[in-house]
Amino acid sequence: MSDTSSAIDFNPAAARTAILDRIDAAAKAAGRTDRPVLVAVSKTQPWERIEPVLAAGQRVFGENRVQEAEGRWLAQRPVYPDLELRLIGPLQTNKVKQAIALFDVIETVDRDSLAKALADAAAKGAAMPRLYIQINTGEEPQKAGVVPTEADAFIEAARTTYGLTIEGLMCIPPVDEPPGPHFALLAAIARRNGLDKLSMGMSADFEMAVRFGATSVRVGSALFGSR
Repeated sequence: MSDTSSAIDFNPAAARTAILDRIDAAAKAAGRTDRPVLVAVSKTQPWERIEPVLAAGQRVFGENRVQEAEGRWLAQRPVYPDLELRLIGPLQTNKVKQAIALFDVIETVDRDSLAKALADAAAKGAAMPRLYIQINTGEEPQKAGVVPTEADAFIEAARTTYGLTIEGLMCIPPVDEPPGPHFALLAAIARRNGLDKLSMGMSADFEMAVRFGATSVRVGSALFGSR
């Protein structure tokens, strides 16, 4: 079957139902009574795949780039007032003003210059999105995020030096390593810093992430199909 045919046959709305069922089953198996939030990773997806997911009731979406997200979602805000947008890609300091105007959650706070830019915007009266700190659990040089050994100090600085309210932590484990130890590490950092929100798990491992305590999972290809 060709890629084009596969894309036509794929049903994102049905995929969403199946993913929610799997999330519920994983949560039940872990003895949880809550349902982790499904974040639909809509970055680079064509609108014809996003629209049926919206119609099925999905309201939480993750985007990687501020400008791309503006082009896709600004016109949808009045139509879907309960829409929640999460920035899950790196944020440049010169895009902070745009980002906080668009996103409800920024999951990638990862350095002092960004924390300062967010604090400066808050000091000028800007309404602040909910904030997560990204932890580079695999200490990969090509990947954004605070390394684990510096996580406690950065969380403290974000809170006290910059006056930011931190809701939780986010991570993206290395693709060539078992994700479980990375999820466990993120959960441990969160516990000792009094944080209870964990954004972890993607299409290939979101059920495992739920077992390790994820409160939100970021699912793209399993929901929208391969690009």
